[in-house]
Amino acid sequence: MSRIKNAFGGGKAFIPFITAGDPSLRKTEDFIFDMVRGGADMVEIGIPFLDPIAEGPVIQEADNRALSSGTTVDGIFDMVCSLREKTDIPLVFMTYLNPVFKYGYDAFFARCKTAGIDGIIIPDLPFEEKEEVRRPAQRYDIDVISLIAPTSDQRIRLIASDAEGFLYIVSSMGVTGIRSEIKTDLKSIIELARTSCTIPAAVGFGISTPEQASKIAAIADGVIVGSAVVKIIEEHGADAGQYIYEYVRAMKDAIADI
Repeated sequence: MSRIKNAFGGGKAFIPFITAGDPSLRKTEDFIFDMVRGGADMVEIGIPFLDPIAEGPVIQEADNRALSSGTTVDGIFDMVCSLREKTDIPLVFMTYLNPVFKYGYDAFFARCKTAGIDGIIIPDLPFEEKEEVRRPAQRYDIDVISLIAPTSDQRIRLIASDAEGFLYIVSSMGVTGIRSEIKTDLKSIIELARTSCTIPAAVGFGISTPEQASKIAAIADGVIVGSAVVKIIEEHGADAGQYIYEYVRAMKDAIADI
């Protein structure tokens, strides 16, 4: 069983996101351990990028802080290597196509394998061009995670039928960010996707409260939260660790018995 499958093997999965290097790579490693201690089942690590088109203001600012502190892709790989010596929690990168292309597909995924990364999410990778990335990723056993937005039934089936690792269901159109209410008919999207694949489906974008997490977990296999975690770091900086732990603990508790 791969580490990503393990994340969904013990009930509903809670998957927090963190921007690598915000406010420093040393603190990112510490914060991920706070997430593990709080009950996270998998961690999504964002590689900061100057043009993060899928991100709202909270994560855009985190990217700016990380890049201003001198964060590099190689530095992130070194941090993950250190992290992997101490935990087996599944780790996936969230990044954009340009950093991977610039690094070189083969070299990038070789380092993912060495460091202990299990999958990658690339929001600006069109489904029709996925093979360009998947072929080198598969050589190193890295899953290319597919995103499904609220779109046509035909496209949902098409993307789901070709997915690996887990399905990332986008809760709402638009960019990442905290939403007071999620109106998308997620139940129908997930049921439709499950007619074409058997891998787990996790929902992200806009979720921030235990109540929202509980409602999502009732219909999905996992809940992904990004901006709410990044907002804690924005507010508390290097001292955010205990706040992150308490937030992750509350979110995990909210979905534990569903």
